[in-house]
Amino acid sequence: MRHGKKFNHLSRQTGHRKSMLANMACSLIEHKRINTTVAKAKALKQFVEPLITKSKEDTTHNRRIVFAYLRNKYGVTELFREVAAKVGDRPGGYTRIIKMGNRLGDNADMAMIELVDFNELYNGGKKEEKKAKSRRGGKAKKAEPAAAAPVVEETPAPEAPETSSEETTDSAE
Repeated sequence: MRHGKKFNHLSRQTGHRKSMLANMACSLIEHKRINTTVAKAKALKQFVEPLITKSKEDTTHNRRIVFAYLRNKYGVTELFREVAAKVGDRPGGYTRIIKMGNRLGDNADMAMIELVDFNELYNGGKKEEKKAKSRRGGKAKKAEPAAAAPVVEETPAPEAPETSSEETTDSAE
């Protein structure tokens, strides 16, 4: 019986599964977004998010731990340089899975998994900052009266007379 065992084996033996997830994680770190099946995307999310958390603190020990999982020094370097700099203040949830429909050949559920901070379409080109919510009711800020600021009206400047192109050509000759 498999009570309490939540790990998806993806119909592969241990060595094949670890190599596949390591390769997919390196591709995700390099390209910031990959297309795969929903089951593999969910397994990859569980595989890569702890590694991104480790990359927030750049120590030799953390680099060695991440390298033991990824087995690709270029992937580790990019993870600790670019990805860690973007996700430094995020407390978790570094990846997003977007379902894309079914694959044409075998009707498998397909999904796109991407790093959240590298998608400018959803973020609007800027980072979203969440404000801390308070349970206690604070005093409401009083609005300043509008009469306190002096109103200045601008008058339009007089327009200069326009010269026609004929006058400019005659004076130039």
